Amino acid sequence: MRPSSPSMIDQIIAQRQAAPPPDKEAGARGMRPSTAGRLAVRRMPERAVRAETYADGVPRWIRRYGMLAWLLIGIVIVIGMVVFATTRIQVVFIAVFIGLVVTSLLDPFVTSLARYMPRPLATVLCLLGGFAVVAGLLTYVISSVAGQWATLATRFSDGIDTILQFFETGPLPFHFTQAEMNTAINELVTQGSQYVQENAGNLAGQVLNNAGAVALVFTVLALSLFVTIFFLARGQSMWRWFLNQLPARNREQVHQAAGAGWYTFSGYARGTMIVALSDGVLAFILLEIVGVPLAAPLAVLVFIGAFIPLVGAPAAMIIAAVVALAAEGFIAALIVTVGVALIGQVEGHILQPLVMGKQVSLHPVVVALGVTAGTFLGGLLGAVIAIPVIAVVWAVYSTLRQQDPPIEGPLPPTRALAHRTKEIVD
Repeated sequence: MRPSSPSMIDQIIAQRQAAPPPDKEAGARGMRPSTAGRLAVRRMPERAVRAETYADGVPRWIRRYGMLAWLLIGIVIVIGMVVFATTRIQVVFIAVFIGLVVTSLLDPFVTSLARYMPRPLATVLCLLGGFAVVAGLLTYVISSVAGQWATLATRFSDGIDTILQFFETGPLPFHFTQAEMNTAINELVTQGSQYVQENAGNLAGQVLNNAGAVALVFTVLALSLFVTIFFLARGQSMWRWFLNQLPARNREQVHQAAGAGWYTFSGYARGTMIVALSDGVLAFILLEIVGVPLAAPLAVLVFIGAFIPLVGAPAAMIIAAVVALAAEGFIAALIVTVGVALIGQVEGHILQPLVMGKQVSLHPVVVALGVTAGTFLGGLLGAVIAIPVIAVVWAVYSTLRQQDPPIEGPLPPTRALAHRTKEIVD
C-alpha cells in the first residue's frame, strides 16, 4: 500500500529540521549575507580599531604624523651619516667619482671595439686615445700661451694705461689721478712685502702643505685610473657578483633601480661633456673674431667652468671680459660679455634640452638649491657633484616607488578659498 501523503504541518516541521543555518547555507551556495550580517561584519572591526586607537587617549592623527616624523628623522640621520662618512674618505670618493665619469664617457667606445677584439684590449686602446686627446689639448694651450706671451704683455700694459686714464678723465662721478693710483699700488706692494717677511714661517708651512696637496692629487688620479680600468674591463662581472650577494627576491628590483641610476649618471656625464665642449668651441671662435689674446686658454677655462652649474660659466665670462678689457679695450670687453651671455642662452635653451633630453630633468629651483647646498657642504667639489648625485637619487626613487595617476587640469579650490568666496558672494 502507498503511504498516505504527509500533511502540511508535517512538511513544514521536516523542512525546518533539515534546513542548515542561514550563514552556512549562504556560504555553501556562495550567496552574500543579508544586510544585517553585512553591517555587522563591516562595523565590528572598525569599532575594534577605534577602541584600540583611543585606548591610551592619543588621537589617531597624532599617531600617524608622529610615525611620519620619526621616519623623516631616520632618513635625515642616514643622509647625515652618509655625508659624514664621505667627508672622512673624501679622497676615495673623489677617485671613484672620477672613475665613474671616465667610465661613462669611454664605455660606448669600449663596447663598440669589444665586438672585434677582447674587451681588455679595447679598454687599453680607449684609455690611450683619451690620454692622447687630453695631452694634445694641453700642448695646444701651452704653445699658444708661450707664442703670445710677448704680445700679451705689451697689450696688457697698454690696456692697464687705458683703464687708468679712464678712471682719471672718464665720465664717472669720481676720479683718481695716476699718481694717486701709483701711490696706492706702492702701498699695497709694501704691505705685501711686510706680510711676507713677518709670516715667512707660516707661508713656508703652507707651501709644504701645498706640496702635500699636489702629491694627494696624483694619488687621486692614480686611484681613479685604477678603478676606471676595472670598471671598463670587468664592470659587468663585478656587478653580477654584487647582485649574487643579495637575496634572490631583491635582485631584480635592485638591478632595475641601479640601471636607472647609471643611465641618468652616464647621460649627465656625457651630456655635460658635450655641452662643455660646445661652449669652449663657441667661446674660442668668439674670442678669435674679437681678437682677444689667449683665446685658447680662455676657451679651455670656459670648458672647465661649464662643469660647475650656475657659477662656472659666469666666472669664466668675467675672466674673459677682464682680459679683453685689458688687451683690447672697453668695446671688445662689451662684445665678449654679450657674446658669452648669448652662448649661455644657447646652452640653456638648445644644447641642454637637445643633449640631455629626459635623462636629467631637474627643475631650476632644485638645481640652484642643490648647488648651494653642495657648495656649503663640500666647497667646489660639492658644487660639481651635487647635481649628478641628486639626479641619480631621484632616478632610483622614481624606479622604486609606485606612482599614483597624476592630477590633470585645474586644481580644485581649497576649503578656505571656497568658504571665503562664498562669503564674498553672500
